[in-house]
Amino acid sequence: MGRLGRLLLIYFIIMSLAACQKKKVETANPFFEEWTTPYGVPPFDRIRPEHFLPAFERGMSLHNAEIDAIVGTSDEPTFENTIAAYDASGRMLQRTSLIFEMLAASDATPEMQAVEQEAMPLLAAHADEIRMNERLFGRIKAVYDRREALPLTAEQRRLTEKLYRRFVRSGALLDEAGKRRLKEINGDLSRLSVKYGNNLLHENDAFGLELTADRLEGLPNAVREAAREKAQAAGLGDKSYLFTLHKPSMLPFLSYAKDRKLREELYTAYLDRCNHGDEYDNKALVNDYIRLRTEKAHLLGYDSYADYVTADQMAATPAAVYALLDEIWTPALDRAKEELAAMEEMLRADHPDATFEPWDWWYYAEKVRRRDYALDDEALRPYFTLENVQGGIFFLANRLYGITFRPIVAPLYNPDCLVYEVLDEDESHLGVLYFDYYVREGKSGGAWCGNFTEQYYENGERVAPVVGVVTNYARPTRSTPTLLNLDETKTLFHEFGHALHSLFRKVEYRGLADVEGDFVELPSQVMENWATEPEMLEQYALHYRTNDKIPESLVRKIRRSAQFNQGFEMTELLAAALSDMDIHSQREYAPFDVNAFEREALYAKRGLIPQIEPRYRYPYFSHIFDGGYSAGYYFYIWAQVLDKDAYEAFRQSGDIFNRKIARAFREKLLSRGGEADGMTLYRDFRGQDPDKAPLLKACGFWVEPESETDSLAVVRPAAERQLMPPANLLELRDKQENLK
Repeated sequence: MGRLGRLLLIYFIIMSLAACQKKKVETANPFFEEWTTPYGVPPFDRIRPEHFLPAFERGMSLHNAEIDAIVGTSDEPTFENTIAAYDASGRMLQRTSLIFEMLAASDATPEMQAVEQEAMPLLAAHADEIRMNERLFGRIKAVYDRREALPLTAEQRRLTEKLYRRFVRSGALLDEAGKRRLKEINGDLSRLSVKYGNNLLHENDAFGLELTADRLEGLPNAVREAAREKAQAAGLGDKSYLFTLHKPSMLPFLSYAKDRKLREELYTAYLDRCNHGDEYDNKALVNDYIRLRTEKAHLLGYDSYADYVTADQMAATPAAVYALLDEIWTPALDRAKEELAAMEEMLRADHPDATFEPWDWWYYAEKVRRRDYALDDEALRPYFTLENVQGGIFFLANRLYGITFRPIVAPLYNPDCLVYEVLDEDESHLGVLYFDYYVREGKSGGAWCGNFTEQYYENGERVAPVVGVVTNYARPTRSTPTLLNLDETKTLFHEFGHALHSLFRKVEYRGLADVEGDFVELPSQVMENWATEPEMLEQYALHYRTNDKIPESLVRKIRRSAQFNQGFEMTELLAAALSDMDIHSQREYAPFDVNAFEREALYAKRGLIPQIEPRYRYPYFSHIFDGGYSAGYYFYIWAQVLDKDAYEAFRQSGDIFNRKIARAFREKLLSRGGEADGMTLYRDFRGQDPDKAPLLKACGFWVEPESETDSLAVVRPAAERQLMPPANLLELRDKQENLK
């Protein structure tokens, strides 16, 4: 071999080694390393689906070693060597799980779905092994039994009590046969969750209503343009318009499309998701869920799964939940029937022989809004660009809490994302906030807020969280930015409230971070109250072309229409909450017809009218089957009682930006996590039990004082109410405010 040949051979060897080293670096699992990213955000640019299973396996192994260290000592159980040591364990596993859960919902690729199917049963089994570890529970119980005599702080005592209760509710007191069966149930439930969610994701993405221009009568230009671009992206050509089951596409179509048959086709496709008797049908899975959950409740000593869930909530019992829902049900349904009567007149003018159907509601509700309030949803959209709404939310957070938001350059898990550093009032680092706004294939529907990393303490120092807000808004088109309607605007305020709850949390022990389910929606729902206040609209509702502030005339119309359609909206929400409680309150399981059960529970038993569907039906009610709200969808109703009453504190002060009240809300509620039970925290902030009257007034249900000093909480049935025009309802509300 000549000198040139040897040099070439050496060169190729060096390049091959370099390539191998580069491949090694690129495929190294980032979960096994310390992150050097800005502010400790996950290295999204390096995380791949294949990294998760090895990270889960190592995380579980490390967690097991930490548990072995706790139970392996011969030292007497103490708070520090048992309760605090357990609270600090499993950090790598938690970090991996949080990131996986967020990414699996935001970008459900086939690779991520495959990981989910394999990982979820493993994680469920791992959790069971720890919660049913007799030696570990024995040490926890030893500290719990002596908690009165130990020098514990209030937080340490609450952590001890919560941890003991968590283990008991996870089967720690069961015999070996009971523990074995509970493990099997939990594994089956985790597999069901993956299957149910994947079926729904398929149904959401599989349907498309392809139309030509001659079938778009009534649709605004912006809606048409978005549908045309969606069709082009799907490869359907320049003459097609595509509408999907995602709400940014579906709801404008239902609100404006004049063709009644097309509205029926789209709405029925939405309503019948996972209900076709095929491989993506979820009705059998619903039966499996109820069978397994009922058996689990019985194993743990509860009459029903609803009893099991509510026992750990503020409500405490299903009876308390039903009492709340039933109290609001009658006035809500009465109001919805009145709303229907007004729309039926319009339907008969268009179709004299037609019967009003559920797919007619959005179309004629929009007509009523234009007729009675001179308010057109499409006339509002130009003032609610996504950028302006986000800016308004940042303004509000600064006015209330003094915090600011600084754009930063950091790894993204999707090019759509925006990322900000959140600075506290003293400009100290509070956390990092990601926004992921736009609808895309493989992304779960709806909107949510979650953590990529949670707040915790290490060596006495607070480690700041990384939070994500995810929505499914329409993408901007070539000529128009993303324009939101009022509901979508409130959704962003809502999810931002969840983000503030995470960002403000300053809890020493991770086991005290979580609050009760029927408390968790308070921080989010209270934020919605500011969205349409005139002082807020003046700040952020600017026309996207002219930058003009929203006219006072439109602001007045928004305020006058605040109670518009509230009967329908509350009824469909209540119907979903009631159907959730009913299906989980069964004391004995027997195979049942899922659709017939729903009809009996809502239509036959409670008088729901055919023109109103519950917000969710069982085959696609993901909140209660794979979303963590089983026997808990009522949380949204209870939180409305709390949020309207909490907002009263600002209104009664005469300043909706009252910094003193906001500081109390932050310090006594948002920052404390679950350091005390939710009702204790709320009373500490409000100085009283929550009052239902503000919610009933906000919805426009008839309330009147029994005396000039009584709380306004007397609900009158529709037959006893005097119907008045919207302006007089506003006057009545003002008079009631003065009385109170």
